[in-house]
Amino acid sequence: MKAYVFPGQGSQYPGMGKELYSTSPRAKALFEQANQILGFRITDIMFEGDAEALRATKVTQPAVFLHSVVGALCSDLPTPDMVAGHSLGEFSALVVSGALSFEDGLRLVALRAQAMQKACDLNSGSMAAIIGADSDLLERICRETPGIVVPANYNSDQQTVISGETPAVESVVNALKEAGVRKCVMLQVGGAFHSPLMEPARVELAGAIDKTPFSIPLCPIYQNVDALPNTDPDRIKSNLLMQLTSPVRWLDIMLNMLADGATQFTEIGPGNVLQGLIKKTAPDVELFSIG
Repeated sequence: MKAYVFPGQGSQYPGMGKELYSTSPRAKALFEQANQILGFRITDIMFEGDAEALRATKVTQPAVFLHSVVGALCSDLPTPDMVAGHSLGEFSALVVSGALSFEDGLRLVALRAQAMQKACDLNSGSMAAIIGADSDLLERICRETPGIVVPANYNSDQQTVISGETPAVESVVNALKEAGVRKCVMLQVGGAFHSPLMEPARVELAGAIDKTPFSIPLCPIYQNVDALPNTDPDRIKSNLLMQLTSPVRWLDIMLNMLADGATQFTEIGPGNVLQGLIKKTAPDVELFSIG
């Protein structure tokens, strides 16, 4: 069975999408439509901007979404048996699976990016990647640490990202190092994503998601919040909104897809981060990429 997976923020790179724009009339039309919807020429930043320009959340999220979705829509791909996306990538998965239109998906992603940036400006925070920590130990230390700090991404059985107020994140990192955890790295990100500090963004996005029409997807989408295959539009909407303040359960998504018969994974979008995580979880599956 074929699974399509879509990356999230952090996979962007200068020049992303330029070749697709130059070689595919349909891709060019979609990119130009995106420029009109967004109200600025995001293609100029994607194709010619430097890494710093691409790092701004209001640019990064729609840029990664566009690279993934345009790449998928302009490729001769068979209908997948299942889809999933990491954080932001869930919006890409919803469009490619037919649950959400390209236009509505882009508008929601743009609003999500702006709302998350506002939340970051209100409540600055940090994230850290933890390598080799037992999940029970990590969760216990997070609970016992004063301030706001929570697991944000369960990426593999060896990698978890934590998120929250900077002093609390640093305290957890120090406690884990003292406990002998192999590697803890503070991440260069704009805020504390997938933590309670994103509550203002969740509130701002709620009305827009509620008003946006969602359809039954062509195949199940395994969502970040519950890692389960969903096809009900109302449940998809609810999970999509809760995602902002809840952890990304990527490891459970991979395990559930495999248990449900996935034998071939195609990562669609910039970079190959998800392929690396899949290899660690299931080294024998077939891996492909469109990027």
